[in-house]
Amino acid sequence: MTFLYLASDKMGEGDPELGRKLMKSFLSELAKSDQRVDVIGCANSGILLTTEGSEVIESLKKLEERGVRIATCGTCLDHMKRRDKLLIGEVGTMDMTVQIMTTADKIIRP
Repeated sequence: MTFLYLASDKMGEGDPELGRKLMKSFLSELAKSDQRVDVIGCANSGILLTTEGSEVIESLKKLEERGVRIATCGTCLDHMKRRDKLLIGEVGTMDMTVQIMTTADKIIRP
């Protein structure tokens, strides 16, 4: 199983605007590719990718249509008061994250 862990709405360190552009491009290219991802987990500011205002919802929808499971951290959603703004996937738990991370064959963290 391949797990894509998105702990930020940005890719890499440094300029936040550039980081958001890179993440958008990464998810767009992933959605267009034949590369297999089984689960996407979003935590911390990564929840901004699955909630209202996200610029990557279309890419995530394409991935979900291909059978990718998308889970967003419930603690993070509550902390940032965005649970009611979730647009795609399910609300995840830390127990779920631990299980997936410890059983995944590959963890990708852009």
